[in-house]
Amino acid sequence: MTVPSHAYARPRSSAADYIRFLKAWVRQPKQTASIVPSSPWLGRLMAAQIDPQGGSVLELGGGTGALTREILATGLPRDRLEVVEINQQLARELHAAFHGVRIIQHPAESVSDHAKGGAGTYQVVISGLPILALTPQQQQAILAEAFKLLAPGGSFIQFTYSPRSPFRPKVIEELGLGVRRIGTILRNVPPATVFRVTRAGEES
Repeated sequence: MTVPSHAYARPRSSAADYIRFLKAWVRQPKQTASIVPSSPWLGRLMAAQIDPQGGSVLELGGGTGALTREILATGLPRDRLEVVEINQQLARELHAAFHGVRIIQHPAESVSDHAKGGAGTYQVVISGLPILALTPQQQQAILAEAFKLLAPGGSFIQFTYSPRSPFRPKVIEELGLGVRRIGTILRNVPPATVFRVTRAGEES
């Protein structure tokens, strides 16, 4: 009997998750958004933007799998999720923990060359990247890649530890996008706010 992916998709975060995440942050702080993994409450708010019966989903910055668990808990089939993680150790652990999920070890700035799906086939991109720490050029490259992959009506979901949008206004304007705040999770450490980025005119 085949067990659906969502039946065992939400194992609890363990103390080991925090230790691994802290080690990754110490080694490469610019690649890691925080010294602790995202909370389940934050992950659930971000994953709530997914239609489990819709198209494929791309996660940027898999880390220890905190967001990945909540994405799969929606019932999204594992073969419709791809996770980008450039930290070699974390990528290996994600591969071992989430069988059937494709792990991509390439920068988000060039992910469209390595994603399994083609242009315009993804419903949502979920981002755990430290967007505030990135240059305008990096932000623009990542968003351009994401919207190359996103279908019409698709959205880019980003969390940040600031109550304001983490994206540079000029980047959003030049790419013809719009940003809307979804909500704030006070139970996260530190508190986090989630934003949805869509093509201009497709805001919901």
